[in-house]
Amino acid sequence: MGYRVAVVGATGNVGREMLNILAERQFPADEVVALASRKSLGSEVSYGDKTLKTKDLDTFDFSGFDIALFAIGSGPTKDYAPKAAKAGCVVIDNSSLYRYEPDIPLIVPEVNPDAIEGVKARNIIANPNCSTAQMVVALKPLHDRAKIKRVVVSTYQSVSGAGKDGMDELWEQTKAVYNPTVEVPPTKFQRQIAFNVIPQIDVFMEDGSTKEEWKMVVETKKIVDTAIKVTATCVRVPVFVGHAEAVNIETEEFLDEDEARDILRESPGIMVVDKRVDGGYTTPVECVGDFATYISRIRQDGTIENGLNFWCVSDNLRKGAALNAVQIAELLGNRILKKG
Repeated sequence: MGYRVAVVGATGNVGREMLNILAERQFPADEVVALASRKSLGSEVSYGDKTLKTKDLDTFDFSGFDIALFAIGSGPTKDYAPKAAKAGCVVIDNSSLYRYEPDIPLIVPEVNPDAIEGVKARNIIANPNCSTAQMVVALKPLHDRAKIKRVVVSTYQSVSGAGKDGMDELWEQTKAVYNPTVEVPPTKFQRQIAFNVIPQIDVFMEDGSTKEEWKMVVETKKIVDTAIKVTATCVRVPVFVGHAEAVNIETEEFLDEDEARDILRESPGIMVVDKRVDGGYTTPVECVGDFATYISRIRQDGTIENGLNFWCVSDNLRKGAALNAVQIAELLGNRILKKG
C-alpha cells in the first residue's frame, strides 16, 4: 500500500521537478495529483510516463492524502498549508513561510534527519533555502569531525532561483545584446542580468545584508548548530540553472585538506571532483539534472590557524528545492507514516 501525494504548484519550475523526481526515485505512491491555481486549471504536466491534468487547488479536499509537496509562494501557502495539515495531510513546504518557526522542523535529510519527529507539532515541515541546502550537506560531516566555528560564503546563484520569470529575463536580455534595436529593461532583477552579476538577492535589511544572506545565516544555525557564525554575500549570475558557492570555514580542531577530502567522499549526497589540473572541478553546467552536491577546490587556508576553502555546486531546482522535498517525504515515510 503506497501513499497518496499532492504536488501543489505543479506547473512551476520546482513543482515540475518534484513530479520528475517522485517518478525517478520511484516514490511509493498509489496516487499523485497535480494542483495549481485556477488560471492553470487543466494544464498538463508529466509524471514519469504519465500525463497529469492539474486540478484546482482552491477547491481541493486534502482529506485522505498523506503528503502534500508545496511549491507556491509564501502568500498562498499561508492560506492552503494549514488546511491541508488540518485535514491530516503532512505538508512539506518549499517557501520561506515556516522555516524560522521554532515548532516546525527545517530539514536536510543528510544533515538533521532526527528533526523529522517535530512534524507531530503542526503537520508541517519546512524545506530550506536553495543556497543553504547544498552548503549544509558539505558542512555537516566536517563539523562532526572538527567543529566549525565560522563560515564565510560567497554565492553565485542562477536565475532559476527567481523562477521562470528570471530565466525568461536572462534569455530575452541575452538575445537583445546582439540586437541593438531591441531593449529589454530589467523587471525581475534590479539590474541587467545578461553578461552581468548582481550583488543583491531579495530585499535589503537594516544591517546592510540582504534577506537571502540572512536566510543562510539563520537556516545554517537551525539545521547544523546554533553556535556556528555565518557571514554570506549572495550574488545573482547569468546562469540558467545551478548554484555555486565559494566556502571558507574555520574549525576548532585542525583538519587537514586530505582528511577533509576523504570525509566528504564518504558523506551522503556529496560527489567530490577535486583534481589540481585545468578543469579538475565541477561547474553549474555539469551538475544540472543531477542529485549530488559537488565539492571541488578543497584546500587549506593558511591565513588562519584552522581554515579550509572549498567550492560547492548543485542543481538548485533539485537539491535546493524539489529533491530535498522528496527526500523529506521519503524520510517521513520511513520514520513516521510507515505505510506499506
